[in-house]
Amino acid sequence: MSAAPVPLGSGGKELSKPPTDGISNLRFSNHSDHLLVSSWDKTVRLYDANANVLKGEFLHGGPVLDCCFHDDSSGFSACADNTVRRYVFGSGKEDILGRHDAPVRCVEYSYAAGQVITGSWDKTLKCWDVRGASGPEHTLVGTYPQPERVYSLSLVGNKLVVATAGRHINVYDLRNMSQPEQRRESSLKYQTRCVRCYPNGTGFALSSVEGRVAMEFFDMSETAQTKKYAFKCHRKTENGRDIVYPVNAMAFHPIYGTFATGGCDGYVNVWDGINKKRLYQYSKYPTSISALSFSRDGRLLAVASSYTFEEGDIPHEPDAIFIRSVNEVEVKPKPKTVPAPS
Repeated sequence: MSAAPVPLGSGGKELSKPPTDGISNLRFSNHSDHLLVSSWDKTVRLYDANANVLKGEFLHGGPVLDCCFHDDSSGFSACADNTVRRYVFGSGKEDILGRHDAPVRCVEYSYAAGQVITGSWDKTLKCWDVRGASGPEHTLVGTYPQPERVYSLSLVGNKLVVATAGRHINVYDLRNMSQPEQRRESSLKYQTRCVRCYPNGTGFALSSVEGRVAMEFFDMSETAQTKKYAFKCHRKTENGRDIVYPVNAMAFHPIYGTFATGGCDGYVNVWDGINKKRLYQYSKYPTSISALSFSRDGRLLAVASSYTFEEGDIPHEPDAIFIRSVNEVEVKPKPKTVPAPS
């Protein structure tokens, strides 16, 4: 990636009534500017990000490691007490969709399959049918063993990408989950932090604890595989020494396909993966970036500034959520300049 000087932007407005402990994830709705936030303080919170209003709060039996929307009226959570829960926001009703044998790290809702997909530290993936739900035994569609603990999941259409400990990557077709379509190994040497599929469905990005992002493609042909590459980011040099930060979060812009990365250095960068350029860097946030999400139209970016305990239990800035209004110049790929004919 080219490291040309990039403009700096302000952090955005801070949401009131944030979680009181680490923010594990945040997600915008596909239908509105509602934002769902999961936290180690054992809550899932629902905000109207535009109005800066906390609309609901749901308490769990343990830290909540992930959350996602079903639609604007309901959502799901993945909890360290091994449960997968469903909430109806308006009524405050909640039920347990099912359980894993260890903390549930990830939850995704597939509009294509009409199913909830969860990944756990019990080294399994589970699919749940929420439509015919009448008790946990009826909702479980299948359990799929993984090579290691599940760290991150991402969906695009019928494709599901699973990143686990040990740098394993499994790619599934949701229409046939009996076995992975592809079993791959991360091209990054260190532990995977986050996987996110490209909005156009051609591949996925992986980020690692060692300040790198890899751009991967589903097509295994030689031609397609020559396009894959990795780049360094979220690093600095101090007194001649390289300081490298984990890249905790990534989010793709829904319109332009450019993407944001957030690191333990407190920075959010925006990248053009096709032209291999950094487009923008926002001014530094108070602490590590733990999660990122663009709104459905790409006009807003939610940023979780939340210490991720990479240096142990030390004094740190309070957990906060910032909502940035996104300017087109920050996320739109710049046209390649063609030299004038001589």
